Amino acid sequence: MTRIYFNRWFSVMYHYIRAIRENPEGELFEFFGTHPDLNHMSLLETDYKEAEPSITGLPYVEYCADFCRRHRIDVFIPRLHMEDIVRHIHLFDEIGTRVMVCRDRELLEAMMDKRTFYESVRSRNLVEIPDYEVVQTAGQFKEAYERLAAAGHNVCFKPTRSEGGMGFRIINNTTDRLAELYGYVTLSTTFEDAYRTLASQTRFGDLMVMEHLEGPEYSIDCVADQEGELLVSVPRHKAQGRMYRLEDNPELQSLSKRIAKELRIPYAYNIQIRYNKGVPKLLEINPRMSGGLFISCLSGVNMPYLAVNAVLGKPAVPPKPRFGIKAGYIEQPLIME
Repeated sequence: MTRIYFNRWFSVMYHYIRAIRENPEGELFEFFGTHPDLNHMSLLETDYKEAEPSITGLPYVEYCADFCRRHRIDVFIPRLHMEDIVRHIHLFDEIGTRVMVCRDRELLEAMMDKRTFYESVRSRNLVEIPDYEVVQTAGQFKEAYERLAAAGHNVCFKPTRSEGGMGFRIINNTTDRLAELYGYVTLSTTFEDAYRTLASQTRFGDLMVMEHLEGPEYSIDCVADQEGELLVSVPRHKAQGRMYRLEDNPELQSLSKRIAKELRIPYAYNIQIRYNKGVPKLLEINPRMSGGLFISCLSGVNMPYLAVNAVLGKPAVPPKPRFGIKAGYIEQPLIME
């Protein structure tokens, strides 16, 4: 029986575990999870759970390595503190635990910082990137906004180091403020509101002010082997609300192959693309399983299980996903105990 450990993950870890358990070969697995909140939904499908301590850096990595040693973990699938884990990957090698993480430290650190990654991608001529500037003061923010707006762009901004939609805002100066106050919470803000907030600080963390991409958005879930050889990619079009369509998009399939060949990212990762005026532009690459991976698995490809086999070094025949699938998701009540 193979033992798999997830450290602090999102609630979608529940779906990853279910997919691996329900693998077509009937392989048996035992799952271990840690999280500061033992009632977190991510732990619901684990066979053993433990509360994580509030530590960072090397002490946190040592905690994870000790957890793997104590529970004879075969595969460790980290989300939290991946960069620290790669810096001290020898701690896991020494006890025989395989880690599902990109070991190329320079590449991993670049993917975790949008400014560094955009500069790297631009130099390799891999894929178009949005126009952007990185700022640290309100004055720089104002100048960047004015330059991008003068170039004909709608403008948005986001911290260079963040996950998902955290910190993302769209500048909209024509909004009806009263209607917005009475309506749903939105991602929009006016330039004046953003500037006033930023001006309250002399200097702030790197903020990327960029062209707002307004065309179709795609999330491309990928799985590669240990050497970064692409096994499968599934473009997932984000439609309205919770609706998605799994598309056999030749342009995005070609882009995925080009990125895989150049960057050699191993195991499971996710490419975020959005079109603007017919041109696909890169938002980011997440070096981990995505939050919507369980939707892409409706293609008939068990992507979490495929990634586990990849980290274990098992040979794999590239699967053929089904496309043209319209999909969505709903909440489901679950008994916790």
